[in-house]
Amino acid sequence: MIESRDVMEIRWLEAFVAVAEEMHFGRAAERLHMAQSPLSQVIRRLERQLGTPLFERSTRSVALTASGEALLPYAYQALRTLGNAVDAARSANGEPSGQLTLGFSGVHNHHTLPRITRSLRNAYPSIDLKLVGGVRTFDGLRLVRNGELDAAFVGILGPAEPPLKMREISRQHLGVVVPADHRLAGRGTVRLQELRHEPFVMGPVDGNSSMTVQARQACQGAGFLPDVVQAVSDPFLILSMVAAGVGVTIVSSEVMPILPESSAWLELEGAPISFRHGLTWSQENQSVALQAFVRVMDEVFPEGVFETETTTPQR
Repeated sequence: MIESRDVMEIRWLEAFVAVAEEMHFGRAAERLHMAQSPLSQVIRRLERQLGTPLFERSTRSVALTASGEALLPYAYQALRTLGNAVDAARSANGEPSGQLTLGFSGVHNHHTLPRITRSLRNAYPSIDLKLVGGVRTFDGLRLVRNGELDAAFVGILGPAEPPLKMREISRQHLGVVVPADHRLAGRGTVRLQELRHEPFVMGPVDGNSSMTVQARQACQGAGFLPDVVQAVSDPFLILSMVAAGVGVTIVSSEVMPILPESSAWLELEGAPISFRHGLTWSQENQSVALQAFVRVMDEVFPEGVFETETTTPQR
């Protein structure tokens, strides 16, 4: 008897991953440049081979079953291994090539992202760099571990768990942003305890943002929990809402050069609270493009040498 793993086709896994990521057969079919009916047939064929449903389907939604959740990381691994093999063969007699998928958060990478991406493109123009925005720290760790991203910018709250590796590239400090007409705006410095009764604009309390985790920890250390009146995941939207007078926020000093009009930066009194930022990747990922990326990272951000921001904007 031929076992299912012997007859499974790569295109079936590609179809499975597309549906799992899109959670919509129509969008997945468009992404794969095929009609929806043949895509559904491919998924059903894969499910028959495995002897278990991979998706829960209804007229309004698509969701992974427990079997689908179990298969997904292995599907990523299989597709990544095949892609790495192709890239290695094509790169054997020339410069590195292939696709590198890099996750970033946006505001927190306004200085570091352009430096490393420009250097990568200059050093290895044959690498196809795909940038994925809106990736928060714990999402980035998960996506790199699963193989959905090759590398990601993340906040560093502790050591990396294998197989992930992490390199610190930026070390900032926490401060407070308030509306320009706030009673504290002209002070220059503030004690965290003075914000006890202030309305806050922060990221969602879902554990995905290292900035939100560290800001809440700082408030707890000052004896209170922030009164969050607006939770948004976009860091620049947080700053914009502060400028609009919705509340105050705690962020890292890397945002100082790009503060919106009608907002003011306040340093925290006392010992600085560091915010560490870096890049993560998986040591199990043998991608030629990733290896080239790590070499560029070593040149642009030498280990032990950190980017810092020391200029305080005038508002």
